Amino acid sequence: MKPDIIILARHGEPDLSRRVRLNWRGYKYWWRLYDEAGLKPTQKAPKIIKTLAAQADLVIASTLPRAIETAEQACGGRVSRLEEVLVEAPLPPPNLGYFKFRPTTWGVVSRISWCLGFSGEGESRKEAKIRAKQAAQLLSDEAAGGKMIFVAAHGWFNRMIRPNLKQLGFEVVEDHGDLHWSYRRYERPNVSATEGGK
Repeated sequence: MKPDIIILARHGEPDLSRRVRLNWRGYKYWWRLYDEAGLKPTQKAPKIIKTLAAQADLVIASTLPRAIETAEQACGGRVSRLEEVLVEAPLPPPNLGYFKFRPTTWGVVSRISWCLGFSGEGESRKEAKIRAKQAAQLLSDEAAGGKMIFVAAHGWFNRMIRPNLKQLGFEVVEDHGDLHWSYRRYERPNVSATEGGK
């Protein structure tokens, strides 16, 4: 019997330069632009991503433009629906005065700070963990009955979803890392089919 399958993919590369140096306020504004940005015009979905999306019974994306465009490229525009619960965990920068860093460095600093409890005015780590559990349950419910779900979402939040999917009986059978267009394949025995065969 076909297992329950979830393909959890990271979006393609957004159309926003990282070749800038910013103070903490500048990075805060840069992150807002990042959330508003679609994909670079040169970005094309890899063949394997298109194949997986074509095989899926359902294609879901987060509500952020970079994820929506990733899903649209993957499936040729037939995105089943958008889910706000899948958006990326926030990256609020701590106030480091006039120090300037590139966005990549700010991302590391901000993620560490966020994990240690700083959330500014945004979603806290505790709140994001609750949301990740909700997201995992949503995807689990959609995949139940031997369906395959393709999900276009975000690097860090995808990793937050992972332990929750494991608690719901899924195992990672393919792990292609965290770069743009990367994905992990989760599978779980089709419980309904197993029970039906008893």
